[in-house]
Amino acid sequence: MTVDEQALAQRLMNYRREFHRYPESAWCEFFTTSRIAGLLQSQGYELFFSDAIIARNTIMGRDDANVIKAQERAISWGAELDHLAQMNGITGVGALLDTGRPGPVIALRFDIDAVDVMESQDDSHRPRFLGFASLSPGVAHACGHDAHAAIGLGIAESLAANKNALCGKIKLLFQPAEEGCRAGKAIAESGWLDDVDYFIAAHIGMNVPSGTLVCDPQHFLCSSKFDLHFKGKPAHAGIEPNAGRNALAAACTAVTQMLSIPRHRDGMTRVNVGQLHAGDGRNVIPANAVLMGETRGENRELNSYMYQQVEQIAQAAALMHGVKVDIKAQGEAIGLHNDQEMVELLGRLGPFSGFAEVVREKDFGASEDASYLVDRVQGNGGKAIYCLVGSDLTAGHHNGDFDIDESRMLPAVKLFLNAIEHLQGETIHKEEEVA
Repeated sequence: MTVDEQALAQRLMNYRREFHRYPESAWCEFFTTSRIAGLLQSQGYELFFSDAIIARNTIMGRDDANVIKAQERAISWGAELDHLAQMNGITGVGALLDTGRPGPVIALRFDIDAVDVMESQDDSHRPRFLGFASLSPGVAHACGHDAHAAIGLGIAESLAANKNALCGKIKLLFQPAEEGCRAGKAIAESGWLDDVDYFIAAHIGMNVPSGTLVCDPQHFLCSSKFDLHFKGKPAHAGIEPNAGRNALAAACTAVTQMLSIPRHRDGMTRVNVGQLHAGDGRNVIPANAVLMGETRGENRELNSYMYQQVEQIAQAAALMHGVKVDIKAQGEAIGLHNDQEMVELLGRLGPFSGFAEVVREKDFGASEDASYLVDRVQGNGGKAIYCLVGSDLTAGHHNGDFDIDESRMLPAVKLFLNAIEHLQGETIHKEEEVA
């Protein structure tokens, strides 16, 4: 495929900085989706929104009040009203390029959400001194999904420009709500990827230096994200403390016990409590408390062990303090295993795509809801891979000082394009052999 690399690199940087300036957290990516949809539409892609790509009844971790506010903000930022209508309250967009010629169905996935982190206000922070820092206090692209969205758009325009040299169908998925593993399962269950022969996804950074490609990251952790809602009874803390039922006390009991869950002998297990919100005043017995946490395990059985312990502890803490508890699932991820055929392919293509070093394996050690997409494709007979594109970082992922090496976006685009060209070429050669 013919690509003007210098011009493309500039556009990738422009896209990334625009998305960085207008970050939106999970299920709130209305401006981002609208912007992406407009660019894809202008290039001739068929677009798919809402229920066409997401099974609405399996959505997790979506807050209606936040969604309403996000739509209003997106309109103020310039989101197209017709795109918002097509979204019908659900962010993300799928795009199809149908060449009209026989060939494989290839799908590429790019996550687009930001994280709930306050971006650094330090003048030494590059997005700040170059003028593309977050315009949304408390929300920032501190994980690299702005770069993922930019990479996806760079690939999209390159494919559209070379459509006459391509075959088969190419699906581009710009996925919402990856953070917290909230959308992957719902997208998988929509069936939009059920005809896919090859699936490719990637993450930038992840403690991999610039110039390095990791073809087969290992140890993706299964994970369950949860909120515990404790409901007690308020009372004056001085006059009649005995009349209250302390939801905060129940939540604190649950926290200490959850952090004491024995780790499992059979493999890696994790538990974390990230947030606890409770109470209305210094002299009031707290009637409500919300605890937000997660479990992880290196396989489904180990994660299930951790989550079952959490459920038992939550119920016991509630009983101990005379309150009620409601356990609400907020996100899920399963394990991920790459197809070795795809690993070998990227290993061969890496040096020709701008990667100075190609590493076969590296521990991932986290969770990714692309796991549900990979599992769905593989379950229908397709091949899939999730790789890591190295980038030097100014700070770790989900840190307010986070920033990437923008020069690493172009090699990612070239890698995906080279993979598509190779996979389509294989199909053409097979058809020639049969003929």
